[in-house]
Amino acid sequence: MTATQEKPARLIGGPGLLLVWFYGVMVVGAVSRSAYQIATEFDRAPLSYALSAVAGVVYGFITYSLVRGGETARRAAQVCCAAELAGVLIVGTWTLIEPSAFPDSTVWSQYGMGYVFIPVLLPLSALYWLRRSRTARTAATR
Repeated sequence: MTATQEKPARLIGGPGLLLVWFYGVMVVGAVSRSAYQIATEFDRAPLSYALSAVAGVVYGFITYSLVRGGETARRAAQVCCAAELAGVLIVGTWTLIEPSAFPDSTVWSQYGMGYVFIPVLLPLSALYWLRRSRTARTAATR
């Protein structure tokens, strides 16, 4: 490899590998659940099922970004994790304030209670890791 084709900095060392594993599990859970619900009973709770599908896509993009590595992927993952956290907080609050708007739960309902609160803890952990990994890398290059 030449200097211009440097390998992107890894984001999945240490705790990052655990994040990739958790995000991978969430991709499978959210996408398979929403695909089944959209295919079989979409008219029952279209908003809930669509939001679960969106969550699955977001989880997939974050997983890809973490595995890909590099500064651009790290920034993209940070933006997606922040959007994911905002979604969890908005949808979680909405489901508590107006439960009738959601005839069936989403991945982010009640802050991810149906998923043992992993949907609210995961973006917080990922944002911390992404910030910490950037700081450590910056210090190492000095």
